[in-house]
Amino acid sequence: MNAPTINALNRLTSLKRHSLHEELTERLRTMIVEGALAAGEKVPERILCEKLEVSRTPMREALKVLAAENLLTLEPNRGARVRAITIGDLEEVFPLMAALEALAGELACKNMTSAQLTDIKKAHEQMIKHYRDANMPGYFRHNQRIHEIIMQAADNPTLSSIYQSLAVRVRRARYLANMSTERWQQAVSEHEEIIAALETKDGLLLGSILKRHLTNKFETVRHWLVENG
Repeated sequence: MNAPTINALNRLTSLKRHSLHEELTERLRTMIVEGALAAGEKVPERILCEKLEVSRTPMREALKVLAAENLLTLEPNRGARVRAITIGDLEEVFPLMAALEALAGELACKNMTSAQLTDIKKAHEQMIKHYRDANMPGYFRHNQRIHEIIMQAADNPTLSSIYQSLAVRVRRARYLANMSTERWQQAVSEHEEIIAALETKDGLLLGSILKRHLTNKFETVRHWLVENG
């Protein structure tokens, strides 16, 4: 096991008993997204079960969910292995995500409540704070929250479900891909445009901004994959 995995395992605490399946799945998903469980690495089921104080049954059920999300590969009689991200994955998923976010932006401008807009502005303020502090994990967390609220404001469960199933497939690459200073500034600028379009409820403008925003993210992640592939 690599050093990040060992460190992550040592920091683990037992899970709460309520909604065990969801919490376990989310804990493992986060470890994969943040790189604690690296691409190509075998998932240490026994150690995870001991650290999290769960049995093999819920662990394997959680692994099945993550395999369905294309984060893991289940190998018969050999356990689960973290799936590597490929440029082909990105080329398949990002254009679809861009189209879905554009549609969500148009719908959000029609359906967004004042409370949702307030929440987005608060998340944006926190995102900017983390940007100024050069805190990438904090920035990423609030960035993601903004897009989640926009998707919620679109008020279309089918759209949201399809988007989430795609987003989870590339979340790890988006998290791990280090943005250049120039690209990070550009991303912040694009978010300023997103806020302005939401305030004026210009759905077509917001849709085009979100599509361009996702296209630029794709190029950032693609470049990272090429450099680290």
